[in-house]
Amino acid sequence: MSGFFGGGASGAGGTKTLAVFTPPDNQPTATNFATLDTRNSIAVLDFDDGATNEESTFVGCIPEAATLSSGIKVRITWAATSATSGNCRWGAQWMKLDTDIDSDSFDTATEGQSATSGTSGICTTTEITCTNIDSLAAGDFFRLKIYRDSSDTTNDTMTGDAELISVEVRSAV
Repeated sequence: MSGFFGGGASGAGGTKTLAVFTPPDNQPTATNFATLDTRNSIAVLDFDDGATNEESTFVGCIPEAATLSSGIKVRITWAATSATSGNCRWGAQWMKLDTDIDSDSFDTATEGQSATSGTSGICTTTEITCTNIDSLAAGDFFRLKIYRDSSDTTNDTMTGDAELISVEVRSAV
């Protein structure tokens, strides 16, 4: 896993980074998975536009001192392969690893969107505040599903691939 950090405060009144995931940390789903690619030797996950939502899954553990009473912020850093306009809509779903891992039991999705940069290759960060976190608490192992909601053509208007570069998980406290 890319980077897990302890629960130490990162500044007065600020948020705490709980985990950071990069494309090599992805555990692809059996179908509709984002594809591993590179851009200028930087690993990315390509999420296609179109009627089928593509997804990635990351596994981690909530650090011991984490406080999740206000939820979790998921910060997705991404760039468009070639688009210079339009919005990209992302979703996040949480699954606590305390039930049968042979079947998915993700909590209700939370979604957010951001406009792509007007210059190809410039990163955008989409922040999603998740309050549906499957009753996660400090010390719990989890799966985090990230997907592009490209089938929502009202809110996802960007053509071409969205290239995920990293996912930062932060306490919303």
